Amino acid sequence: MKKIFFILGLILVIPLTNLNAQRIGKLAPEKEPEIYPDNAWGIDIMFGESGFGLGTFLRRQIGGNLTAFADLSFAEAKDEREIEYIDYFGQTFVIGKKNRVFQLPLILGLQYRLFKGDIEDNLRPYVSAGVGPTLVITTPYEEEFFSAFGNAQSKFALGGYVGIGANFGIDKSSLVGINVRYFRVQFFDDGVESLFGRFKDNLSGFFIALNLGLMY
Repeated sequence: MKKIFFILGLILVIPLTNLNAQRIGKLAPEKEPEIYPDNAWGIDIMFGESGFGLGTFLRRQIGGNLTAFADLSFAEAKDEREIEYIDYFGQTFVIGKKNRVFQLPLILGLQYRLFKGDIEDNLRPYVSAGVGPTLVITTPYEEEFFSAFGNAQSKFALGGYVGIGANFGIDKSSLVGINVRYFRVQFFDDGVESLFGRFKDNLSGFFIALNLGLMY
């Protein structure tokens, strides 16, 4: 008989224990959101359809989810019709190419954080957009890469991009992130001549940027 009462007691006590645990869980305060420094500075390592690029950025938070930024980058821009060949000595060349084209956009814009408070702070996704002046430089393709800058020509255009990305980790001193950007640079004249006889009045393409920096 004592065994029966003991078993019945367990049957009654276990649900009450679970109920109390659930009540305690419901009363437990929610975790406060992480607060990160307002400013960030760093470098962008960029990989795009046209090749490799480098950049730097400066960011400042101006609201709960809104951050202002300035980006300056340097990357090569290629015509989509360019086809690279490799000669007998392992060197690459493009038939019909007249100029190498480089773009240096200074982009000012805004970044909006997504899902703040809905997901963990170690993943902070955002969307961004910006616009600004772009310096476009052309150098003769037939000349050696570095010496060709002695005969460089330049012009200004209007550039901008839209992107989506995320910052990772909860370290409040260093910043690590990645984003995907679609760039477009629009000229106010015939543009640049990358291939012989083919002028482009705009440059566009996708870049993947690895962001490394400091928060302060």
